[in-house]
Amino acid sequence: MKLFQLPFTLSLSLLLLPFTAHAQAAQATRDHDEVEQLREMVLSLEARVSALEAQNAALRHESQFTGASGPEAAAALVRATTELRAPAAETAPMQSAAPSTTAQAAPPPSSRTNLPGGATLNYMLDLYYEYNFNNPVGRVNDLRAYDVLSNSFSINQAAVVFDLDPDLAAKRRYGVRIDLQFGQATETLQGNPAVEPRPDIYRNIFQAFGTYIVPAGSGINLDIGKWASSLGVEGNYTKDQWNYTRSYFFYFLPFYHAGVRAHYQLNDKLGVNYWLVNGTNQSEPTNSYKDELFGYVYAPSKKLSWTAQYYVGQDHPDVVAASNCTIPIQPGLCLAPIVPAPNGKLHIFDTYATWQATSKLTLQAEGDYFIEREWANAAPGESSAPSHVDGGAGYIAWQLTSRSDLAARSEYFSDPDGLFSGVDQALKEATVTYEHKFGDSFDSFLEYRRDWSNVPYFHTSNPAAPATHQDTATLGLVWWYGAKEGSW
Repeated sequence: MKLFQLPFTLSLSLLLLPFTAHAQAAQATRDHDEVEQLREMVLSLEARVSALEAQNAALRHESQFTGASGPEAAAALVRATTELRAPAAETAPMQSAAPSTTAQAAPPPSSRTNLPGGATLNYMLDLYYEYNFNNPVGRVNDLRAYDVLSNSFSINQAAVVFDLDPDLAAKRRYGVRIDLQFGQATETLQGNPAVEPRPDIYRNIFQAFGTYIVPAGSGINLDIGKWASSLGVEGNYTKDQWNYTRSYFFYFLPFYHAGVRAHYQLNDKLGVNYWLVNGTNQSEPTNSYKDELFGYVYAPSKKLSWTAQYYVGQDHPDVVAASNCTIPIQPGLCLAPIVPAPNGKLHIFDTYATWQATSKLTLQAEGDYFIEREWANAAPGESSAPSHVDGGAGYIAWQLTSRSDLAARSEYFSDPDGLFSGVDQALKEATVTYEHKFGDSFDSFLEYRRDWSNVPYFHTSNPAAPATHQDTATLGLVWWYGAKEGSW
């Protein structure tokens, strides 16, 4: 029996050998596939972490000079927190549930309009339609910074942003940013002939500055050129705001400055700012005095940020346009001196804070005091009484879903000397805004706003009968595209 079993066993082993080899090969293939799947998962997680680190770095760079930068940084903070909370298992079913739309979906931010060297090219289009229930003559809305027309399809802004941030990891300490802007907002925002000698030269250049990080301590960030003002919690780009319309204080406070600004981060909670600039809303100055800003940004936690700023300036012109120059000069620079020139100072005290109370609820508050004199030392018989405005605003934003938000703003603006409105009055406004994101780069705003005053001020269909209130309903649509993360 044993002699018979040996060849039988050997034959059986030889017979099963191909099957055993096939099974081993199949197992090896499965192991290889599992390794590849794990490798793809690791690469995917690394890409997500890299994207979030880039977004976090962009947010830190954006907030260095403006602190939380109001709704802009708060909204970006909420977006970043949402992305960090969302695991890959939650996003994968959404991508595979609608294969017909996946092919048309926007590429991830890391691949959008990236230029050589890490620069980005970004675009934005902001349109709106607004109805004013007062039916004012000329369809003009009173005291609105951007949404200036009613009963009209309007182009608020069309913007192009080139941005190259410094990259210390790549041993590049410099950067540059240029924002070109067109539309109704540009006319409001840029180039008031009353405060700038040649506004048309710079009208479409909203920002243009170069950056250098001085290798001292933790690094001193220097910007030289023209940039958006951080005075006031609201910003220029609608995509970064909670409300579509802007507040009174956004309209009243400076839009931009030109000069040099420095930021130094003392530690992970406190940073300080200093500016030396031509003036308020002055690409070119009207006098030789240089305005200054002193401020700090305090962030005791990831959910709380507090910005406080003091601005001092002298924006009264010391020259007036003339036409008797006898030598060739640049157009618009034929000027005659004002003797004596007013030398009174302006002072702006501005503070705002952002608190992310919960993962879905964010609160903001702003307070401002502005005072200005025409003469620092009035001559005998001359009056140098100061003019001032004061007030503040409160904001609340609630994230309803991953694509929709509800926000409200309430504001009080005391204008006893008519610096803002030209009339001695106390202004109030209340705004409610519903925002829905149709896509990663397509937002819609549905908003109702009521303005009112303690005196008849707002235009109606009868120019002789102004109203004490103004009610508007607005639909705003904002498209943007680009690789720049966070607030613009």
